[in-house]
Amino acid sequence: MGVLLWVLIIGCVAGTIARVLMPGPNRPKGFVLTIVLGVAGAFLATYLGHLLGIYRTGESAGFIGASVGALLILFIWNRLVAADVIPDHGL
Repeated sequence: MGVLLWVLIIGCVAGTIARVLMPGPNRPKGFVLTIVLGVAGAFLATYLGHLLGIYRTGESAGFIGASVGALLILFIWNRLVAADVIPDHGL
């Protein structure tokens, strides 16, 4: 239970940092989406870190990696909305 709480806290902080740093109006908003953004960023950073050899087996991305991963997800989100691939529902 403690690990899950820690993941949610890191996800919330990393998602908030990514939302503050990424310019543009096409950002998913809301507390739950911020946590999901941060946690997804951590998973993305961990996966890319394993592919690039930055992390060993069993290691995961830290706080900075989660924030960078969340920024990458927001960048892709903004590009998909700008290209009209996905609709902007005013989120």
